Amino acid sequence: MVTAITEGIKVSVQATYQPEYSSPHQHHYVFTYKVTIENNSPNTIQLLRRRWEVADAGQKSRIIEGDGVVGQQPILEPGYAHQYVSGCNLNSGKGKMKGHYFMERIQDGKTITVTIPEFQLIADIFHN
Repeated sequence: MVTAITEGIKVSVQATYQPEYSSPHQHHYVFTYKVTIENNSPNTIQLLRRRWEVADAGQKSRIIEGDGVVGQQPILEPGYAHQYVSGCNLNSGKGKMKGHYFMERIQDGKTITVTIPEFQLIADIFHN
């Protein structure tokens, strides 16, 4: 698990290879990742957008942007957390992801760019 903290907002990510959905002989590797966002700041925040950079070994990185996370734009009061699971497909068994959440501080509308720490996507076949 990797963690980053930005202005009191803690983002932790844990990735898992999904062999039952992958086909290595067809260059198709599936990973899931669980994200926990903890609001340790004194302010209420709302997650509005996300921007991911996905690097697949031996290929160009790709950018994935969009509103919210898994169809939600959660509001987190101080001391609360939001957790979700999402996934990523790669053409190789090794890669990495990192990015940012764009959040709004409810009290004054200030935008906060929150770091999503870089994490590795490594198929189990490479751990032997």
